[in-house]
Formats: sequence, structure tokens, C-alpha cells
Amino acid sequence: MAEPLPLCHLNGVVMPLGEARISPLDRGFLYGDGVYEVTPVYGGRPFRHREHMTRLRRSLAAIRLRDPHDPGRWDALIAELIGRNGGGDQYLYLQVSRGAEYGRNHAPLPDIAPTVFAFCAPLPTPDPAVFERGIRCITTTDTRWARCDIKSVSLLANVLLRQLAIDAGAQETILIRDGLLTEASSSAVHVVVDGVLIAPPHSPRILPGTTRAMIEELATAAGVPLQTRDVTEQELRNADEIWLSAAIRGLAPVTLLDGRPVGAGIPGPVWRRMHAEFMSLIASLAGTPW
Repeated sequence: MAEPLPLCHLNGVVMPLGEARISPLDRGFLYGDGVYEVTPVYGGRPFRHREHMTRLRRSLAAIRLRDPHDPGRWDALIAELIGRNGGGDQYLYLQVSRGAEYGRNHAPLPDIAPTVFAFCAPLPTPDPAVFERGIRCITTTDTRWARCDIKSVSLLANVLLRQLAIDAGAQETILIRDGLLTEASSSAVHVVVDGVLIAPPHSPRILPGTTRAMIEELATAAGVPLQTRDVTEQELRNADEIWLSAAIRGLAPVTLLDGRPVGAGIPGPVWRRMHAEFMSLIASLAGTPW
């Protein structure tokens, strides 16, 4: 990915990213005690902003960390940072940790000022080859913790699972737990079977994806049959199509899984239809009020 844009936000101050500093006693650094969001920005407009902020508040509540700002302050903070970094297409990373206390204590949870940090970076340009040939994925056992529904900064398991894909010459690792599809190391997963779009139900094993939800809304509007249910490993391997969705990745077709073609081995017709709907939605919203 490209280098971040020059300005960041840290605890109420916009400053050069290279000058930002936090305490080494920050609980986000010591424990991974914090949560985050990543929001794509198209034409200066955060995409699915309300949904991302709703998920941030849900994650904060789940780890018993008070929300440091009301919605109006969050909106102002985000708008200022995007604007001062030039607007246009970029993505926003926003993180809240529990803050820094003088010492290292597991519990009780301290009542201290949270650390609020945000930066922006150029939005990656999709590789046209992905749309023509799709991407490669591998599968492995889901070894992450039991609260994947919290968008926690504790991402070591995800990082190591993603590295398995890189080591295998693939782009992403799709995860299986107890014989069922969960998600990928940094993406939600849909499968298409006989023209029906299927995704696992939300649970503590799965992050409620904002891009996934948007794809399902578009599918419903377009009349694409949709099911939310358990997906077995065998169904995953025999699917006609497999898709990945994520805030920065968008909607990507998987055409090779563990070295075997998915369906015909090319991006499928349902993916092509929904990708066109997705791109149309982005074009219609870019630059509009949010």
C-alpha cells in the first residue's frame, strides 16, 4: 500500500503523522486494549459512515470503554482530517484505546482518558487483473479468539493467518472452524450456489462487515436470492462463486481455492452483476453530503 497522507489526528490535535507520539504505557500498546474502524472515502465522502460509527460504538461498549466523543464531534474530527489531507479518494483509519495509566494492571479497568488516533492514506487502486482473473485464496483452521465480532486492535492471529496466504503465493486466507466457514483473515466471505448468494450468520465468530451488509442490500434490491445460514466446508469448496468483501478491498472474486478452480475458474456472472451495482453506488454517492 501507498504511504499514509501527511496529517493525523491525536487526542484533539491535527499534526504531522511523523510527529505523533503516545505513551509506551498506553494500554493499546501493552494489551491491544482498544478498537478501530477503517472507512473508505470516495470523492471526499466517507462511505457507509454511519454504519462504521455504529460498529465502533458497539465495539467500544463490548470492551467497556466509554465513547470519548458524541456523534457531532466525531463527524467534525473526521471531516477536518479528510479535508486537510486533500479530500478525494482515500481511506480513514480510526482507533480508540483505553489510554495510558502509570503502570501495568490487568484489572480493574482504569477510568482514564482514552487515546483517540486517526490517519488517512490513499485508497488503493483496484488491479484490473483482479476483475478479469480473480484472486487466489487458501483455507486453514480459524485460530482466532472467541470474540471476533469486536473490531479489536488485537490482530496478531489475523496477521499470522494472512501471512499463510502470502507464503503460499495467494492473496487471502479463508477460515474454517468446526467444519463451517467463518470469514477470511481480513474479509467477509460470500458463496454463490445455484444462483443463491449465501453468507454465514452473524455470531461472536464473525465481524459484522459493513461492506458485506451493503452488498446484501444491493443484492436484495437487484432481486438476487439471498440466504444467511451456515456454510459447510464442502459447500465452500464446491461453490459456483466465492467473493471477498472488505472496506478497502471492495468486492473481489475468488477464482482459485487451495490450488483448485472455483466454478469455471473466472469471475462469475453473479459477481459481475453485483460488482457493477457496487461501482454504480459508489459513483452516485461520491461527493454528496454524508
